[in-house]
Amino acid sequence: MNYTDNKNLIDNFWKEIEKKYSSKSRHYHNLQHLENMFEEIDAVKNQIENFNNISFSVFYHDVIYDSTSKLNEEKSAEFAKERLAGLGLNDEDIQSVYAQILATKSHKKSDDEDTNLLLDADLSILGKDNGTYLEYTTQIRKEYSIYPDFLYKPGRKKVLEHFLQLESIFKTNYFKRKYEVQAKRNIESEWINL
Repeated sequence: MNYTDNKNLIDNFWKEIEKKYSSKSRHYHNLQHLENMFEEIDAVKNQIENFNNISFSVFYHDVIYDSTSKLNEEKSAEFAKERLAGLGLNDEDIQSVYAQILATKSHKKSDDEDTNLLLDADLSILGKDNGTYLEYTTQIRKEYSIYPDFLYKPGRKKVLEHFLQLESIFKTNYFKRKYEVQAKRNIESEWINL
């Protein structure tokens, strides 16, 4: 569905997204992350109620990313709201995208299945093969390079423990079947080696 015929506006919005995700401080939360998420949601496209909204959520969920901030999701959601209003999206769709982006902060199971699919696609890296997971952990460490090991490692362990305490990391049956077992293995291995 097209929201505007203004080619310049579309080009400018894409260039803005591309620039933000290509910033030199981004080693994991970059265009490759977006590409991976789109591959994941494309595989479950037939289960998605509003593919346009979930696509906007993918594009904007990490558009603002500062490893020292605890407000990245809120800022990204606000940013998306502003841009999508400029595209002419209706308020209901804008609110849906806003809520989906905010949901990526806590990754709690939602009553909205599209949100659960988005969250699972966002965490799909956790269930990839050992080599891919190791590359991901290296990229995350680079993003948090401002913190010395004595601060980073306990913080990272806390994040990993949170995932290990969940009954299930993934919220949807598709992603549980595809990634849950390997994700737990990967996380346990990283936790032990930290």
